[in-house]
Formats: sequence, structure tokens, C-alpha cells
Amino acid sequence: MIRSENGDQARLLSVELCAGGGGQALGLERAGFEHVALVEYERHACATLRQNRPNWNVFEGDLKSFEATAYKGVDLVAAGVPCPPFSKAGKQLGDKDERDLFPEALRIVSECRPKAVLFENVRGLLDPIFDSYRAALMSRLDDLGYRGDWKLLNASDFEVPQLRPRAVCVAIEKEHWDKFKWPSSGQTKPPTVGAALFELMASGGWPDAMSWRDRANRIAPTLVGGSHKHGGPDLGPTRAKRAWAELGVDALVLADAPPNPDHVGMPRLTVEMAARIQGFPKEWKFSGGKTAAYRQVGNAFPPPVATAVGQAIVDVLSKVPSQALVECAV
Repeated sequence: MIRSENGDQARLLSVELCAGGGGQALGLERAGFEHVALVEYERHACATLRQNRPNWNVFEGDLKSFEATAYKGVDLVAAGVPCPPFSKAGKQLGDKDERDLFPEALRIVSECRPKAVLFENVRGLLDPIFDSYRAALMSRLDDLGYRGDWKLLNASDFEVPQLRPRAVCVAIEKEHWDKFKWPSSGQTKPPTVGAALFELMASGGWPDAMSWRDRANRIAPTLVGGSHKHGGPDLGPTRAKRAWAELGVDALVLADAPPNPDHVGMPRLTVEMAARIQGFPKEWKFSGGKTAAYRQVGNAFPPPVATAVGQAIVDVLSKVPSQALVECAV
């Protein structure tokens, strides 16, 4: 934490790793964290972060070249490291995949020694094939003075209109871990795809928008953003495309604009619509062409889920005695 000028308030400080298009960072900001550094490799994603939050301190470059010693004393290190090493859609090579950046995330934790750690990744990381991998990761965190656990969270439990299961790890300094409680699912059901996107679908004057809304009466399948080298502006593999078709959506490719008054057949989603399905607010804009923008959207940690987990961490840190507060330069 960093004290305010009058000394009677404190702000929670965070270092964000593999920030992408800002889903986790935005959610944690809403929970009360102030990001002192955000690290991201993709230039379009960095442009997105700077466009939406000009005051954020964005480091554009390889995570392996980022030194975190200057941020010792922050409250949280949060990371959404690349998921291909653990995804069921890939070979699940884990630590044998050159894209595995958990070791770098752990190095950064050891350099800045935050009070709490947050990792999120694909559901596949919780598969039995990675039991020993997770155990080794938690053992390293234990050596660094943390206790934590993994949990599968579904975005639809936090009012996001898609299922989107994510593996989430929270670790906190050992003496405070027993205060942590995982966020519970909300009492409000998520909106259907039709309800979430009706305004956007109707914005181009499409006369069938209302009947489409009534047909799209369920939550969405999980959006798939693709990797840096693979995946274009479509809504995923064949099974996902069939699920989207049942909702009245042509998932073959994203559209450049909402359907116009002459549109016939199933509409396609725009990047803005996909972002709404992920729980991004309407004011959040994405930089780059359609493919680059959609990858940012499709790979994001939904902001409402990040907010819920962030608030659970804040509930613990707010109970830390005041003498544990650290002065930290930003």
C-alpha cells in the first residue's frame, strides 16, 4: 500500500503481468487496485491499455526482460500467463512448452514480494496431467512465504453472458491466508446473449433484431481468441460454431459493423459485441485490426470475474494491521 498525502488513507498497488487487452487489469482496478506497472508483449494490446488508461505505466516487451525489484512492497502481483501450454485445444506440453511463463511470474513474485498473488489460466491447467505441475508451483510459493489454492470459476456465475470456466489461483502471505474467502456466485442470473447484444444488433437499423433477441435466449459458449500465431476473427472450432448457430449467430467470421436494414440471415458479431460478451464496458476500446482486436477480447479474463476475486483479496488486505503498510514509490 502507499499512503496518501494526509497519511490517513492508503491505495492498494498492483503489478500486472501479461496484461493483454486489459480484462483482468480493469477488473482489479474496479476492486480498488492501482496498477504501478503493466507488462505486455503484443503491441496492439499495449496500445489498447494506453488508449483506455493513459496514466497506466505500460511496459511493452518480453516478460523475461522485466525486472520487478523496483516494485518491492506492492500489494498484488496478478498474471494471466499464456494458456497454450495447458489448453485442451493444444498438446498440453506444460513446462515443456516454450510459452510457459509461470517460472517468470514466480521470479517476479520473488523479486517484489507482494502481499498477495493472483494467477488465472484455462480450465485445462486443473486436469490431472498437471497435478505435479501445480504442486511444484504451490511449493515454490510456499518457499516464498505464501499459502494458496486453485479454484475453477465460471464467468456466468458473475453476470457474464457466457460460461467461460477459468482456473484461478490466489496465494496470500501465510499469516493472512486463513482470512481469504473465495467469491461466491452472484444471486443475479447472467443476461442472455440476446439481452446483452440487442442494443448493438439493433443499432444499424436491422428490423429483425427483436426476433433475434428472443431466439438468442441463452448464455454464449466460451469465446476463443486464438494465439499470436494461430486463430483469426472467428468464434472458434466447429463445435463452438454450431452452438453459436443455435443462438442465431453466424460464427464463421466477425463482422465489421452491426447488421443493416437490408441484412438477411443470421447476423455476425462485431468485436464490440464479443467484448460485451466478455463483460467489458461499452467505453473500453480495442486497438488494431479485427483479428488483433478480437484476440485481445477472446483471450481476456472477464472484468467482472477479476473484480470479484480482487474484492476477495482486498477483504483480506484490509484486515492487515496498519503497521504492515509499506511506503512504495510509484
